Amino acid sequence: MLMTNQSAFALSSRNPDILTSIANLSNDEVFTPPAFANQMLDTVAEAWAQANDGANLWADSTITFLDPFTKSGVFLREITRRLSDGLENEFPDIQRRIDHILLKQVFGVAITELTSLLARRSVYCSKWANGKHSIATEFTTQAGNIWFERTEHSWVGGKERVTTFDESGNEVEIVFGGRCKFCGAKQRQYERGAAAESHAYSLIHTDDLKAWVANTFGEPMQFDVILGNPPYQLNDGGYGTSAGPIYNKFVEQAMSLEPRFLSMVIPSRWFTGGKGLDDFRKAMLSGEHLRVIEDYPDSSQIFPGVQIKNGVCFFLWDRDNPGSCMVTNHLNGAKHGPVARNLLEKDADVFLRYNSAVSVVRKVMAIENGLPESETPFSLPPTQRFSALVSSRRPFGLDTTFKGATTRGPDELKVYRNGGIGYMHASEIRAGEDLIPVWKVFIPRASSGSDSFPHPILGIAFAGEPESICSETYIAIGPFPTEVICENVISYLRTRFARFMALQNKSSQDATKAIYNFVPLQDFNQPWSDKELYAKYNLTEREIAFLESMIRPMGLASE
Repeated sequence: MLMTNQSAFALSSRNPDILTSIANLSNDEVFTPPAFANQMLDTVAEAWAQANDGANLWADSTITFLDPFTKSGVFLREITRRLSDGLENEFPDIQRRIDHILLKQVFGVAITELTSLLARRSVYCSKWANGKHSIATEFTTQAGNIWFERTEHSWVGGKERVTTFDESGNEVEIVFGGRCKFCGAKQRQYERGAAAESHAYSLIHTDDLKAWVANTFGEPMQFDVILGNPPYQLNDGGYGTSAGPIYNKFVEQAMSLEPRFLSMVIPSRWFTGGKGLDDFRKAMLSGEHLRVIEDYPDSSQIFPGVQIKNGVCFFLWDRDNPGSCMVTNHLNGAKHGPVARNLLEKDADVFLRYNSAVSVVRKVMAIENGLPESETPFSLPPTQRFSALVSSRRPFGLDTTFKGATTRGPDELKVYRNGGIGYMHASEIRAGEDLIPVWKVFIPRASSGSDSFPHPILGIAFAGEPESICSETYIAIGPFPTEVICENVISYLRTRFARFMALQNKSSQDATKAIYNFVPLQDFNQPWSDKELYAKYNLTEREIAFLESMIRPMGLASE
């Protein structure tokens, strides 16, 4: 199929564009809308121009691009369209131009066999690069430059021996129950046989990525720009946020290929939390190569119908030009920024997500540390951390499934649990014994609501009388000497101020001990109001307005 100016389907605007409405395959395979892909490409092109004396990225026939986890092919398609426009003077013949772009400049690695067919159809106009309907004429292979080959996990650490049968029907014994040494997938969940997708993504299942790339594309490759939308997680058998993140592994592997620029859209949970993300967060924040962060706390702004708790962001990483980062928050349809920021404030180990929150946190830390704002660390003194009063996620060793007895017998404790109240004997408790005979405050371990603001951030707290405990549904705060002190603590937790400070370290629905690290202790011999706290920390009208735009008022009753 010869390309003509009239038939350049992939290079002209189409209405409707099927990639704007294609359904996601699974929760770890979220398709990128074309408009958002183009926003990322605009950011890369702008950075390229700044770093190269205004040069047009799309007018350079030597630049190479890689989407190492292509799904719908939207990034590769839009790159091809832009290059076709930009290289028209160098290659007036459109067929020669397209063959050059697709053969020499645009490369992809699909994450499944199905997405490889989708991507080739988007880019080549054919599921096979060398098919009769392909807009490329020089490929000799079906895959072209969009590669996929089934990869298997590498199981290690299994201890369970299982008897099964090999392909010839012979009985064999295998070791089972391990995890993949590359991605951490559980063998019990992902040992699926050849009939189902393995979800062993090739890019993160190799010890020598550069050698793998050379073998995949037939020669050593140095990509100038790597970008895309990687798989986000692998289910590990738990619930919700228990799923293990893997997007960090894709980012790390892509960086190891040393592109000039790297841009990816990933969950924003890495800013402050996330299972297994501590080293990743430290590496991302401690260098000065992250030059752009565009942050969307409500993921539905980017992915309609998809809720990714704590939102998503895309970043631009610049290999050769370190410096401050331009951070933009997209909140409720409004754009806040960009603001040039250092990613790590003094003594902080998390990224303060919201530009407008930095001044608030700085004032609070300055007052609590007794230092000028310019010198204060972004951490509370140990004696002033509210988190010191907060229990672990299972304060009394009882999980969320605990029910207990329905009536109270002699020497039995009241248990606040999921769905109501149960009872159990004190002798059965193996944790939190010091909190049993005293007053404390119970608060839900998970908060309710969506990621749209204003948000409650915390659940409704209530006083726990002596001889009461709770299951994992709640966490405990205390001990306190009287019920009045408990009510004063609860008044503080109802304030927008306290919940705003908790938001700064909150990465998911979970409201565990760590989210209180920025919340300062108060004198709980008195109740607290926002008016008193705003005055104590010298907040301006603008800071108060932002704080209150983020946090929903909380009354005495459950919402």
